[in-house]
Amino acid sequence: MKRPDVLTASQAVDLIKDDSTICTIGMTLISASESVLKEIEKRYLEEKHPGNLTYFHTCGQASIGMPGGMTHLAHEGLLKRVIGGHWGQSARMMDLIAGNKIEAFNLPQGQMANMFHSMALKEPGKLSKVGLGTYIDPRIEGGKMNQKTKECGYDEVAIVTVDGEEYLQYKEVPIDTLLIRGTFADENGNISTAHEAMVLEVLPAVMATKRWGGKVIVQVKRIVKAGSLSPKEIVIPGVLVDAVVVCDNPMEDHRQTRSWFYDPSYSGQGLAPELASEPVPLTERKVIGRRAMMELVPDQIINIGTGIPNDVIGSIISEEELSDTVMVTVESGVYGGTPQKTIDFGISMNAQALIPHDRQFELYNGAGIDYTFMGAGEMDQEGNVNATKMGTKAPGAGGFIDITATAKNVIFCSTFTGGGLKTKFSSAGVEIENEGKFKKLVNKVQQVSYNGKIALANGQNMLFVTERAVFKMTEEGPMLIEIAKGIDLQKDVLDQMEFVPLMAENIKISDTALYEEGKINMLGHILDKK
Repeated sequence: MKRPDVLTASQAVDLIKDDSTICTIGMTLISASESVLKEIEKRYLEEKHPGNLTYFHTCGQASIGMPGGMTHLAHEGLLKRVIGGHWGQSARMMDLIAGNKIEAFNLPQGQMANMFHSMALKEPGKLSKVGLGTYIDPRIEGGKMNQKTKECGYDEVAIVTVDGEEYLQYKEVPIDTLLIRGTFADENGNISTAHEAMVLEVLPAVMATKRWGGKVIVQVKRIVKAGSLSPKEIVIPGVLVDAVVVCDNPMEDHRQTRSWFYDPSYSGQGLAPELASEPVPLTERKVIGRRAMMELVPDQIINIGTGIPNDVIGSIISEEELSDTVMVTVESGVYGGTPQKTIDFGISMNAQALIPHDRQFELYNGAGIDYTFMGAGEMDQEGNVNATKMGTKAPGAGGFIDITATAKNVIFCSTFTGGGLKTKFSSAGVEIENEGKFKKLVNKVQQVSYNGKIALANGQNMLFVTERAVFKMTEEGPMLIEIAKGIDLQKDVLDQMEFVPLMAENIKISDTALYEEGKINMLGHILDKK
């Protein structure tokens, strides 16, 4: 029976050839194969090999201000091209892209996760309507994030027509080397991911790699005796694994997340006390999150994205005891529990279920989630939203385009202005102590991440929620429907916009409970809608 080789990280890197394509699976720094990634970086800096690589990855695999993950690969010469979902937490990768040092294609994360299925089945690319009318559409930018990519002569996305309807064709990417992580390998190479905080899409990626004859390298904590792992626990059969690398410094290079080595409440082996979640301090982010959640009705499945939603909504759900009223999900495959913030985005304490990342997007892209709460950078007078490129910095889409394209209710969460905004909240309402340096309500967004007209045609309900005003998308464009108490309509709202919005006949005043410390009985507010 075929068994994988047990190699050191250095020996594993010997398998990676110049001019080849590598793929890694992970999210933030969760499930990062740090031992192998470090060795790739070390080898390149010392020997300039392996070099000129194409790097394919679905999720952002880095952590703000920290080394690790994809940042090990972010060197000019090591990479020729990156085809990825998100780079917002890797400053070095974004600098390479902004500086035209590498080619950079940004594709929707969910489409990429399911591209593995299409590639494994030898299908002619992944067909989807997700991305039409956004910068992914080849008639707009084709997902090309800098000038170097626009001049490279290669397209990763095409338009095709099936039964008279337009679809985007996400083209296959042959994989030469796949780097993934498990918790245990048995002596036959069977892989368990028991202590990993996400299920991810490791098996479809393996199947796609095998279709191309590529090598599968798996980093694990340890090797255990053959037969000691339950067959149902096996995520990857050993016959599909080419090499196993046992991490020699797991406390540093095989952490469950960047914040801790291992906590069973994030991988399903135990539950943490409910008191482990602390209330979010009263800031404009919490006020925005609270106001956004006031849109909810009972018994809905919701999604929370990065930025303001992920930083506050999970904690608000816990603080307001809403976990039995709504089901919170995260794009990684999480159901329930308390989602974690920022550098540990994608995991949840005491989750009810963890399903594969690619399967989660079948719900998001198929049936569509009831409500999604998403961060946003800009909105323009046509209701288009930019969350993917600010100036020369290109964080990319992540799951944003997939989820907002099909959700029934899309609630964008953003401060009204950016760069130094300071606010004060009290029973008197909202006071702007220092206005932000740049406007977010603009004539034209820099990049169309969300197409307002297409969304409206698809019957979506879209709101743009800020700390001082709320806008609703209508057939004629964004309409101002609500402002906060204490806010001057002209000075604090209209003068801070580049366009004049439509005005509701009766502009509401926001509930001042939003500005109170502690619990505000949001549960009662939501149940009143039942």
